[in-house]
Amino acid sequence: MKNKKDRSACLFDNKALRALIIPLIIEQLLAVLVGMADSIMIASVGEAAVSGVSLVDNIMVLFINAFAALATGGAVISGQYLGQKNDKSACEASNQIVWFITIVAVGIMAIIYCGKWFILHVVFGAIDADVMAHANTYLLIVSASIPFMALYNAGAATFRAMGNSKVSMQVSIIMNIINIGGNAILIYGFHRGTEGVAIPTLVSRIVAAVLITVLLADQKRQLHISRSLRYRPDWRMIRRMMSIGVPNGLENSMFQLGKILVLSLVSTFGTYAIAANAVSNAVALFQILPGMALNLAITSVIARCVGAGDYEQAHYYTKKLVGIVYALIWVMNAVIFLLLPLILRAYHLSDLTAETTKQILYFHSISCMIIWPMAFSVPSTLRAAGDAKVTMIISIASMWIFRIVFSYILGRYMGLGVFGIWVAMVIDWCFRAVFMMIRYHGGKWKLMRSI
Repeated sequence: MKNKKDRSACLFDNKALRALIIPLIIEQLLAVLVGMADSIMIASVGEAAVSGVSLVDNIMVLFINAFAALATGGAVISGQYLGQKNDKSACEASNQIVWFITIVAVGIMAIIYCGKWFILHVVFGAIDADVMAHANTYLLIVSASIPFMALYNAGAATFRAMGNSKVSMQVSIIMNIINIGGNAILIYGFHRGTEGVAIPTLVSRIVAAVLITVLLADQKRQLHISRSLRYRPDWRMIRRMMSIGVPNGLENSMFQLGKILVLSLVSTFGTYAIAANAVSNAVALFQILPGMALNLAITSVIARCVGAGDYEQAHYYTKKLVGIVYALIWVMNAVIFLLLPLILRAYHLSDLTAETTKQILYFHSISCMIIWPMAFSVPSTLRAAGDAKVTMIISIASMWIFRIVFSYILGRYMGLGVFGIWVAMVIDWCFRAVFMMIRYHGGKWKLMRSI
């Protein structure tokens, strides 16, 4: 890959990489900013509304992660076929994942509606009547958006597989404008309650799903879906997608479960710890945002290399893209380092909470700049090659053994409190980084072709 002749044979030149990466970063940044704006507007409805919406959103996050994982499985298979220059099979893989994920989502929606009483009274436990009312309203409306949310995820992953993240970014911008604009109109203009938050969410997801489906049905695109409403499952191809999507989904679900378990420990440290942890989580999203965006690009690029059977390029792009992750994370964290005093002042925290938050974020920032890319970006190469089961085993083992256990050891028994929980998380990262790098350099992932 060192001379010009070799570089001319590259599957992605610098222009193509920029076209893939920049929209992904914008899309991720927009999602985080809109999420923050959403939470501010919901807060104006009242504490009961905030509680009800957050309870339902905890469940919705699990489904969003599951659909994103399944969509990634489809994108990896499509990308590998594109690497083989087998556009027909790549399109069939795209068609299969769009139909399959939508059908699964419709089934999940039906289960939620049938089990609404169980969710509200058993899963959520003993909650106040007004919180229950808000949760009920939000669940009724937002659950209808589940198939559309799944369809958008499948479409966005398919566009990324062909190296076109600009389309998913544009659709995401429209979706978020509808969501945040609708919230503002219904909450501030019509003084609606929880439905003022839920209806724009539903409408925005419907619009996003329709737009991305129409764009994906364009037969001139390298990857496209058939315009027919007839669907015949190709179970062999679906199993290939599931072999990547299911381990990835389980990994994400276990990660969410771990966060919930750790939150229960945080609450025992007092109000200051809950506030410090919440603010730290909000700012920490920005600290790793470039990496989250680049991981999507790594999946698309490496899947194409693996499909082409060109592992020299897979190594080259892994090194190059992980290097870009490092560079962008360093830039992002340098900015946050400088702005942190202003950020903390904006939250109007008490002295103890502000000092604890500052310690957490400085520690997290340094850890991001050193460890995060090896722990979370290198595994994207392994998944793109079809080595999803091993990354799942490493991630789940690391979370339970190090993050959960050490959270209790450092936080409770060694008296480090909420700061100890963040230290435990970084210990988890170190373990992941070591074993992911061993797996990567060991080369066994090269034998894991999914097609």
